[in-house]
Amino acid sequence: VQILSKGELQVSDKERQTQLEQMFRDIATIVADKCVNPETKRPYTVSLIERAMKDIHYSVKPHKSAKQQALEVIRQLKETMQIERAHMRLRFILPVKEGKKLKEKLKPLIKVIESEDFHEQLEIVCLIDPGCFREIDELIQSQTKGKGRLEVLSLKDVEEGDEKLE
Repeated sequence: VQILSKGELQVSDKERQTQLEQMFRDIATIVADKCVNPETKRPYTVSLIERAMKDIHYSVKPHKSAKQQALEVIRQLKETMQIERAHMRLRFILPVKEGKKLKEKLKPLIKVIESEDFHEQLEIVCLIDPGCFREIDELIQSQTKGKGRLEVLSLKDVEEGDEKLE
């Protein structure tokens, strides 16, 4: 009855501590999942990210989502270690008429063009920074009036292999 009338639930220090530790782990897991070492293109382990977060004295903000905080952590970790978001692999299929002009506008947003094919239409397979996805999608839709297509081939381009970086 107390909770209903006052609208507050008292959380013990131990419970709060457990929630913060869980969120700290969640943030580290998201960072490890989204990022790679830019030199090797290999993912980092969650434990390595947790250690790096402790080294920069990152404190969890309980009222922000883990994903928001993970993006913040990535920015902060860039100052102390080799880390960047893993690139997305995309395929654009653009009508010939708009293709050439549009390619020039897309170029600054593309990290690596892996293949380019120009027959009835322009087809480009490339790697981008995930932060540019929405901008690229909007550009293609507006410039081709819905005729251009954008396919996500992989959400993160990482080198596969047994070794993970510790």
